[in-house]
Amino acid sequence: MKLVVVSAGLSVPSSTRLLADRLAAAVDRHTPVAVQVVELRDLAVEIAHTFTNGFPGKALAAAQDAVAGADGLIVVTPVFSASYSGLFKSFFDVLDREALAGKPVLIAATGGTARHSLVLEHALRPLFAHLRAVVVPTGVYAASEDWGAEGLPERIERAAGELARLMTGVSAAKADTPDGFQVVPFEHRLAELSPSGA
Repeated sequence: MKLVVVSAGLSVPSSTRLLADRLAAAVDRHTPVAVQVVELRDLAVEIAHTFTNGFPGKALAAAQDAVAGADGLIVVTPVFSASYSGLFKSFFDVLDREALAGKPVLIAATGGTARHSLVLEHALRPLFAHLRAVVVPTGVYAASEDWGAEGLPERIERAAGELARLMTGVSAAKADTPDGFQVVPFEHRLAELSPSGA
C-alpha cells in the first residue's frame, strides 16, 4: 500500500516534518506501507504559478498524481493565525476535485502553544470533509511543550492505527473490483434483506 505524507513545514529542520515522519513510521508499524513525502515548501512557486496560468509544473503535477494514487494520506501543517497555512490550503486548492474522494486521511498540525489545538476540528477536519475524504477520528496536534512529554506518542500510535485500518479496508475493497468499488448483485442484497424462508 502507498502512503503519501504532505508536509507544509517551512523551516529546516521542521517540527511539522518531524511530526509527519513519526506518524508515517507509526502507520508502517501497524501495516507495511511505501511512504512518499511531498514537501510543499519545494512546490510553493509552482503552486502560485498554477493559480495564474492554470497548469501545474512538472514537480507539482507529480505531487498531485502521488496524492491521487495514494491508499492513504497524512497531512501536517503548521498553525498560522489560528488556522492551516496558506501554502497548505493552496496545495489542496489546485488538486483535482475528485482526488480525495473516499480516501483515508490523518490530519495533524504543529504550533507554539496548546491553545491552537482546536485547529484540527475547526479548520482541518471541515476542509477534508468538504473534499469528501474519510478523516480518521484521532487528529494529532503537537505544541512546542509536547515534544518529549507524555501523551504525544500515544496519540500518534492511536491515530496511525486508525489510518492503517482504514487503508487496509480500502485496499481490500479495491481488490474486489477493477474500479475500486465492491459490487453486490441486487438479488444477493435482496436475499440478505428478506426474512428467512420468504
